[in-house]
Amino acid sequence: MTEAFARWDATEHLRTEEDVRLYLEACAEEDPGDGSLIRAALNDIARAQNMSRLARDAGMTREGLYKALSENGNPTFTTVTRIARALGMRVRITV
Repeated sequence: MTEAFARWDATEHLRTEEDVRLYLEACAEEDPGDGSLIRAALNDIARAQNMSRLARDAGMTREGLYKALSENGNPTFTTVTRIARALGMRVRITV
């Protein structure tokens, strides 16, 4: 018997603010240092929510948000901060 596997999509599991926070924290901890995992997590979170509303709340166009968070995107720190604020989060650095 052949097993069939479905592609796992994080967006299906980001239902609450707590889910989003924990997912983003885990990705930040595992990021290799280039921000790629944080960017990918923000992309998943944006797709799980209303992309147009998030773009508007972040002061961006929907297309600009898609581009910044795409696999080849390279969002600036300002963009990441604006997205975090639009999600009701703050960027905090601790030691």
